[in-house]
Amino acid sequence: MKVHHSLSSFNPEKKSIVTIGTFDGVHVGHKKILKKVVAQSNKTNCDSIVLTFFPHPRMVLQQNSDIKLLNTIDEKIELIANIGIDNLIIHPFDAAFSELSPEDFVKSILVDKLNIKKIIIGYDHRFGKNRSADINDLKIYGKKYNFEVEEIAAKEISKIAISSTKIRNAIANGNITLANNYLGYNYSLTGTVVKGKQLGRTIGFPTANIHIREDYKLIPKNGVYTVKSKIDSQIVYGMMNIGTRPTVNGKSNTIEVHLLNFNEDIYELNITVQILSRIRDEQKFNGLDSLKSQLEHDKKTTLELISLNSVTLTVKN
Repeated sequence: MKVHHSLSSFNPEKKSIVTIGTFDGVHVGHKKILKKVVAQSNKTNCDSIVLTFFPHPRMVLQQNSDIKLLNTIDEKIELIANIGIDNLIIHPFDAAFSELSPEDFVKSILVDKLNIKKIIIGYDHRFGKNRSADINDLKIYGKKYNFEVEEIAAKEISKIAISSTKIRNAIANGNITLANNYLGYNYSLTGTVVKGKQLGRTIGFPTANIHIREDYKLIPKNGVYTVKSKIDSQIVYGMMNIGTRPTVNGKSNTIEVHLLNFNEDIYELNITVQILSRIRDEQKFNGLDSLKSQLEHDKKTTLELISLNSVTLTVKN
């Protein structure tokens, strides 16, 4: 898959089958649309194109928006590439772009820039300045500029009953199992292992502190989770705590992972942690001995979950 970080860097070699959207999460519903695009492009010998935007339009148009996203740019690229799309265009979304009239958007971008043969889009898609145009307008422009519009009907979308908003809410509420089912894969966090205060070592539970560079990435609700990671081709399970560490009077949120049966030095390594299930809320204990006792219990719970079978821990694509 070719990745283009603006429309200006894209020059089509042939006609294209296009879809447009933010595709945050690249969830089960998104994949149905993207697979349609790939199938149509293969059938018609056209290029398949996904046009998406960054920042998320709500970050630009809603000044007070505090929206957090399910995917970083790198995560989204990998997920879309796995589906078989030919070209992913991640166009910078800004106020000027949002001012394009519906017809200007269709003519200057879909027709002139993307060389569109067909667009596959949801029935509720809106576009142009103030999101003033809808699917009916798009069909009119399609006739005028000679491209097809395949509408994904409300009935088909309602069957899926999945949205990025529902997934964000599930993760924010700690319902990782539901979120993973909606996504079709395990929600993950990717970051660099940095040095912390190393208090975990003193009670036999050393942790890898994960620093996530992208501040727009959605972090799950504070608590303790069962996780797994792939480090040097080795699958390693563990327990992750997200929170302020109240037992030791922590002030800011941290992400700390205790990896089971693993004692290699991974400082400065970039790792991805898949979140499998939620164990409990973060708690304040009377002291380190009480905390250690609870962590032993959490470890037992984690090992029991792992031993059940991989299907209960990993959602298959």
